[in-house]
Amino acid sequence: MENNVEETKISELKPGMNNVNVKVRVLEAEEPRVINTRKGPRTISEAVVGDETGRTRLTLWGHAAGSLKQGEAVEIHGAWTTAYRGQVVLNVGGKSNIEHVADEEVPAAEDVPEETPRAPEGYRPPRRGGAGGARGSYRRRQPRF
Repeated sequence: MENNVEETKISELKPGMNNVNVKVRVLEAEEPRVINTRKGPRTISEAVVGDETGRTRLTLWGHAAGSLKQGEAVEIHGAWTTAYRGQVVLNVGGKSNIEHVADEEVPAAEDVPEETPRAPEGYRPPRRGGAGGARGSYRRRQPRF
């Protein structure tokens, strides 16, 4: 990995982080599936990844879905974190990059601790602006009758 790119350990993950870089072992990997979201159908897959500090669930969106196999050693650049049911979840999408690394750069599956990063008690994700943003809101105020 380039020296100017900061690597985050699984135990350091917190909800709401962006541009996260991790070097991990793929402990479990599921096949892609299609889910319905507010933005329409999306293809995702889920995996469990870990390093010497712990493990976490990883959601792979779009083209990244299904790209990981159990046992692989990978470096992920440009991931982001969310929280689901009190646990921190790592996410990979269109702006993320996954590279295979040498097997000895990450711990063996049996050496990855069971600990998972937890969201702070009572954590609520910030409300999203929907499709609005700088382009204007899709929710126009309706006149009251």
